[in-house]
Amino acid sequence: MIFQNNIYFCQIVVFAYTEIINLIYTTMKSDDISRRSFLKRALVLSAATAVPSFWIPSKASGMPGVPFVSANDKVRLALIGIGNRGGEIALELINTGLCEIVALCDVDMGAPHTQKLISMYPKVPRFNDFRQMFDKMADKIDAVTVGVPDHAHFPITIEAMAHGKHVYVEKPMARTFQEVELMMKAEKKFGVVTQMGNQGHSEANYFQFKAWKEAGLIKDVTAITAHMNSPRRWHGWNPNMKHMPMGEPVPETLDWDTWLGVRPFREYNHDYHMGQWRCWYEYGMGALGDWGAHILDTAHQFLDMGLPTEINPLYLKDHNPFFYPMSSTILFRFPKRGDMPGIDVTWYDGLDNIPPVPEDYGSSDVDPNIPTVAGGKLQLMKLNPGKEIYTKTLTFKGGSHGSTLSVIPDKIAKDMNPTLPDYEKSPSNHYANFLLACQGKEKTRSPFSIAGPLSQIFCLGVLAQRLNRKLVFDRDLKQITNDSFANQMLVGEMPRKGWEEYYNI
Repeated sequence: MIFQNNIYFCQIVVFAYTEIINLIYTTMKSDDISRRSFLKRALVLSAATAVPSFWIPSKASGMPGVPFVSANDKVRLALIGIGNRGGEIALELINTGLCEIVALCDVDMGAPHTQKLISMYPKVPRFNDFRQMFDKMADKIDAVTVGVPDHAHFPITIEAMAHGKHVYVEKPMARTFQEVELMMKAEKKFGVVTQMGNQGHSEANYFQFKAWKEAGLIKDVTAITAHMNSPRRWHGWNPNMKHMPMGEPVPETLDWDTWLGVRPFREYNHDYHMGQWRCWYEYGMGALGDWGAHILDTAHQFLDMGLPTEINPLYLKDHNPFFYPMSSTILFRFPKRGDMPGIDVTWYDGLDNIPPVPEDYGSSDVDPNIPTVAGGKLQLMKLNPGKEIYTKTLTFKGGSHGSTLSVIPDKIAKDMNPTLPDYEKSPSNHYANFLLACQGKEKTRSPFSIAGPLSQIFCLGVLAQRLNRKLVFDRDLKQITNDSFANQMLVGEMPRKGWEEYYNI
């Protein structure tokens, strides 16, 4: 098994390789952290087994679960990330009427995109650094939201859980396979309520798929095509770049050091911030990590897909070492499970990479409930985000988020409509579901135990994209068996000095 208490040997090897790549492609200034001294520190750290300093041995560690908030009390909620998508999450939770906002945390409290939440709660304590927030007022917080860049999900979530706080974290759960593994482990260890933010998992999409699977309508699935072919932020960038962007002055209001978190030091550039982080392997998870959970979540859960045995990048247009390809086609192979056949899932993204669909596909619609980001709207395409599910007898098509499935072609659907299984209406949206779970009234529909393996699929897909080679994966050992370097990359690079303790859970 690769996930043992001492993980740093693999991290050191991977970090060393990554630094060689950085030396080739990146111009470093003389005052940057010395790679040699960093590796020396890593060797010292490899022998450490200290318990994280933020782990408070209290209810969270000594009992099977953290006590729920009283059913009659509002959940005392701290918001970590209050601009753009983080701000939208906050407003959704506030609108449920089930929470009280007790703290605001963002690395850029002076930025325009954080001012709406600040103006709504001018007397609530504010923090740039989540660690300081927990140090000063952990006893006044029941739960937190984590609406920040992908690379920062892991340390914030681990610290919150170690303090016994319930956590709502945006998708995907984390940036590396091992980080997700540790988050699932911490969920069990600390007994907190968790929810990943794939909000369609609390809408009609969830309840319909569950009912149709249980009724035997969805069975013998052999293939799924998933696609997201809308423009992405990196489309049009130069794939022949020789290094990461050069450093720029850090905005006066931005805490860049906290923004970097566990990642190696790199000088600020505007193309890492304000949503641009999603473009880079260093910080984000690309189109697959962004949209995969909104398209494949119900199929993954109710078809008991687990982890794949093969991840094969079939097509990567303009592959480069720094940011995501302009277009990607990735094949994931899942084995037989019980009496269910193996499934091939093929992912397509990119403007020129539209997958084939059945001849009688019909129209392609976009779910009106897809959230905006900073008021932006999804650009409609010839084939909009969604999936096609192929069984031995029927074909289904569906969109993303809360969109329901339909049988195609229409002629077959019309004959079947009178006999299609009914499904229940959702008792709560994804945000209310989380807060009600904190009160002990419901169970979350996308806890880490369910969302974790789904997120790990995306981590494997991104790794195949980044390395541009086929990966063979052992589902039981959770190891890549055909590529030793790729196997080390499941752990990822060495965390930055001062952030190592988050990996000792």
